[in-house]
Amino acid sequence: MKKFTFGTPEEFVPSKFCKGFNYIETEIKYPMDNFTFKITKRGCDLEFPIEDDCQIFGFGLQFKSFNQRGKKLRLDVNADPVGDTGESHAPVPFFVTNKGYGMYFDTARYAEFYCGKQKNQAAKKTVSVGGAADTEAELYAVRNDGDLVMSVHIPASAGIDVYVIEGDTITDIVSQYNMLSGGGCDVPEWGLGLLYRCYGQWDTKKIREVADYFRDNNIPCDTLGLEPGWHSHAYSCTYTWRDCWYPDPEDFIKYLKDRNYHINLWEQTFVHPDAPFHDEIAPYSGDYLVWGGLVPDFSLPEARKIFADYHRKYLIEKGIDGFKLDECDSSDYTGGWSFPLNSQVPSGMDGEQYHSLVGTLFCQTQLEALDGRPTLSEIRSMGALASSYPFVLYSDLYDHKEYIRALVNSGFSGLLWAPEFRHAKSKEETIRRIQAVVFSVHCLINAWNYNGIPWVVHECEEEVKELLNLRYSLIPKLKEAFKRYKETGVPPTRALVMDYTDDVNTYKIDDEYMFCDDLLVAPIAADTGDERDVYLPVASKWADFFTGEEIEVPENGIIHVNTKNIPVYKRIG
Repeated sequence: MKKFTFGTPEEFVPSKFCKGFNYIETEIKYPMDNFTFKITKRGCDLEFPIEDDCQIFGFGLQFKSFNQRGKKLRLDVNADPVGDTGESHAPVPFFVTNKGYGMYFDTARYAEFYCGKQKNQAAKKTVSVGGAADTEAELYAVRNDGDLVMSVHIPASAGIDVYVIEGDTITDIVSQYNMLSGGGCDVPEWGLGLLYRCYGQWDTKKIREVADYFRDNNIPCDTLGLEPGWHSHAYSCTYTWRDCWYPDPEDFIKYLKDRNYHINLWEQTFVHPDAPFHDEIAPYSGDYLVWGGLVPDFSLPEARKIFADYHRKYLIEKGIDGFKLDECDSSDYTGGWSFPLNSQVPSGMDGEQYHSLVGTLFCQTQLEALDGRPTLSEIRSMGALASSYPFVLYSDLYDHKEYIRALVNSGFSGLLWAPEFRHAKSKEETIRRIQAVVFSVHCLINAWNYNGIPWVVHECEEEVKELLNLRYSLIPKLKEAFKRYKETGVPPTRALVMDYTDDVNTYKIDDEYMFCDDLLVAPIAADTGDERDVYLPVASKWADFFTGEEIEVPENGIIHVNTKNIPVYKRIG
């Protein structure tokens, strides 16, 4: 790994706020003179050549696409991306290639990446590569042939640090990127079990009944999550209990703790005027309100201390183990909420920079509040250098194929992703979605909109109970995977191309992934029937995970399956 500095980088960049940042320079083959750098009226630009057969992956939690070659991506922080444009609630300016290198751009700006463009070589005759109008597809096809460059634009900046990382496989490169931020995260064993988020309109009486339901029916569950209704005011938040639903919070917490539950609370970063610490944190907040609440600047130790001290004293020391940190991204398509890009926070960051950093800064603040207590919590927005935080991303998007693609993509960028179950129209959809939940890093059932237990509603209690017991049988394997993540940076979920970088057949596979060390998971998306093709890389031998029977893999690596179960295969040797 080697850092190349161009121009004068900005002050507020992800590495500045990464407490475990660990850059160790090593010799690399990639030449600095590959780069062309210039400062423009818009910011600064970098260009460098990409190989004709270069495949490009990463850029954070991308829902709409997998292989990014030929794409234009702008890494906006946005809760509800509607197109394949790069925006996400967890964009990361890091990409990897099949050519033995990846690059991390240390910026909090909404950087633009053109992943393969032809330059005008005035002294060189260009060769036509198509454009015939025989069909509409031919007319408008992306043409990626011949002397391509990647063009990167960093807005409002006069410089950038670029970290070039080399390795034999994409997994090697990603692991080094994760170690740059201190390695993977520590996760408690209970965090790998089921987290069940309760219906948002339930009071303590009903939540106690649900807690008893799990124990009385021998259905494993480690954590119960409470949605916005626990606050006396949510959107923005007071962080105080709602008296009419939670008249005695300490007795309620004791009831759940006595039944061996951990407790997770929903909240936002936006501080309502009735919050007990509102006036104290106001001087350390931005110049815009969101839902009438302050936007604390968590880059400042004063703001973090006020927020963390309150949470530790009044929530964590009372028995709360984790948090669901919602709406710390922004939205252009669902009401335009959150602070503007031209806003300011007291540290000197503008809104664009703070949108890119607030998720990881919010994580830091809550980890200070937890003061060493273990957690595996949830968050809606993350960014660069985030692998060391025990927070898992989730989304209000819900297309199941996109959820699976996001799971496959998450491993490229030091992110954890929860393809949560949130609602279903049928028994079949319930089972298919929970199958993917079971084979993910975070087993999350978000029943916030179910006035009842989802699998009881959809009449599949026994099937789901079997799946949840399967999940608990996987916890030892997950513990080992997270230990490896912590020590080496190898992520627990990986696209096939990460481990099989030389296998050209993996370059477009966005619906299969490696899970832990040796399992290949190929979920069947909801509402697609019971059949699918599965590609098993021919460089390895494979056995059916459930039966142990070795699979006879054809030369092309493709097997056809028809099953109500989730296709999972164990790598042999």
